[in-house]
Formats: sequence, C-alpha cells, structure tokens
Amino acid sequence: MSESDMDDDWAAAMNEQAVAEAATATPPEEGDAVQPARIFEDFAAHHPATAEPQGFDMIMDIPVALTVELGRTKIPIRNLLQLAHGSIVELDGLAGEPMDVLINGTLIAQGEVVVVNDKFGIRLTDIITPQERIRKLNR
Repeated sequence: MSESDMDDDWAAAMNEQAVAEAATATPPEEGDAVQPARIFEDFAAHHPATAEPQGFDMIMDIPVALTVELGRTKIPIRNLLQLAHGSIVELDGLAGEPMDVLINGTLIAQGEVVVVNDKFGIRLTDIITPQERIRKLNR
C-alpha cells in the first residue's frame, strides 16, 4: 500500500469521525428525520419477493391429517350400542354429492371419490380459498 493510499484512508476516517461528532454535538431539530445506523445487512436485497420465505423448507416435512368426509349423523348412545356387523348408519350426505376434504379438521376442498389400482382416492373439484374460510369463521 502506497503512502498516498494510506493518507486517503486516513483522511476518509477523519472525515467520518468529524461527521459523527457533529451529529452528536447538535441535537436534531424538530421535523428532521433521524436516519437509522446501517448496522445489519439488508436481507431483502438478497431474497427476491418471488422466492420462498427463508426457513419455509423447515415446515415442508411436517405431517398433517387429511380427512375425506362422506357425511355425518347424530345417534343416541342406545342406538350406538346396538350396532353390529352389517348394521347400516344413515349419513346426511347424499349419493353423488361432493365429499369434504379437511386438513387438521379445517375444510379446504371438495371432491369426488375415484378408484385407482383398487384403492380409493379423491379428485379435487373445488378448492376453498382463504377468503372463503375466513368468511365461514365469521358466521
């Protein structure tokens, strides 16, 4: 490093110190905006808005309970105790009506039952938007 480079660095440091001392010596006037010190790195510049939020990968493997509901009914305990192999319980859902798809007990979609390779599945026909879910909570 040459002597002129060191002089320039020294002059810049002295100038910076003078500015800092001047800022602390005179209190800001009313209406003057005080600028925050740039202590922390601006992470928003490194992560565009279209990218996934930082740490989003951490929740991707958390299991949730997905339930497909055919229908519901209420029966007295007397009738519940009489149920046996082959008993039929009538549900409030109609044949051909869309099934409710719940995640952790919250309705998120509706769909129709399908059979694939001798296993039941559900084809989603209607996804409940977050706005619709909030509207149902307010009822």
